[in-house]
Amino acid sequence: MAREKASGRNGEETGASVPTEFDDAVIWAAWLYYADQMTQSEIAKRLNVSRATIVNYLQEARERGIVSVVINPKAGGRTSVARALMEKFALAGVFVIPNGADETLSERLGDAGARVLADQIEDGDVIGVAWGRTVLAAADQIALPRPVANLTVVQVSGSSTGEPEFSPELCTSLLSNRIHARCVNLLAPAVLSTRELKAALLAEPVLRKQMALVHSTNRILFGVGDLGHRSTVRVSGIASQAEIDDYVARGAVAVIIGRFIDARGGAVGGDHDDRMVGITLDELRQVPSRICVAGGPLKIGAIVATLQAGYATHFVTDIATGEALLDL
Repeated sequence: MAREKASGRNGEETGASVPTEFDDAVIWAAWLYYADQMTQSEIAKRLNVSRATIVNYLQEARERGIVSVVINPKAGGRTSVARALMEKFALAGVFVIPNGADETLSERLGDAGARVLADQIEDGDVIGVAWGRTVLAAADQIALPRPVANLTVVQVSGSSTGEPEFSPELCTSLLSNRIHARCVNLLAPAVLSTRELKAALLAEPVLRKQMALVHSTNRILFGVGDLGHRSTVRVSGIASQAEIDDYVARGAVAVIIGRFIDARGGAVGGDHDDRMVGITLDELRQVPSRICVAGGPLKIGAIVATLQAGYATHFVTDIATGEALLDL
């Protein structure tokens, strides 16, 4: 996947979509010229613009400090890491943010995730939303760069009784409000007491319609949770401490939208998982565009499991985490 078409200061729009790992067409042209050593004519053909436009792009890149003779270290470093991650984990797009204060990482990742999602959204999209601090930050900061119509935002996991500050229903409501979309909250608990009760509840017409909408999502925004003692999942209310400890004992290293996975990304099932209401891991893989937003040293193992198993098509992280993933 890639961003929408963009233009430089001369106003000529590129005929090709800007790849996710580049901020705009100017940086893309500069990378192709200085890093990939393509000619200006080759770049013009790639971007479907005139050669004169490429000359203007390269001049603008120098004036903006993106390049002198080579790519600016910050822009080039993040782009190099992004492209290496794309190749290593077979991703369609990666967006890497600069390093910063650890206490603001969730907010900064959320902002970047919001930008990636906003650039993808098109008329008629059905957008699935998970839960967590980073997802909430993305929902709070998203702004569409252009008018988009007929949008639906749907909650893809049941409601929790734990921490309300980053609950599924809040993330869904906030995102839909920000982009002026129809909001569909899932009218069911995240976990029910028995499998039979879950089956009976999902047989209700209103829940059948809502689950059908969940299964029709064409984009989804989700985070990755570790299972440490201070992790988000521990206060989310989707499972008791004993249940989470049991998952860990059986090999779980991460949680995605309430589903526990092992080091290879395989589902760690069980009775608790069978009583959960929401999108499954197999159903997640069927969503065409899957934006995973995650970072931080405590989540390296969880992120590796998520990316190796192919749960994401697009990945948003910080440069320190990206470099750590490449060093593994």
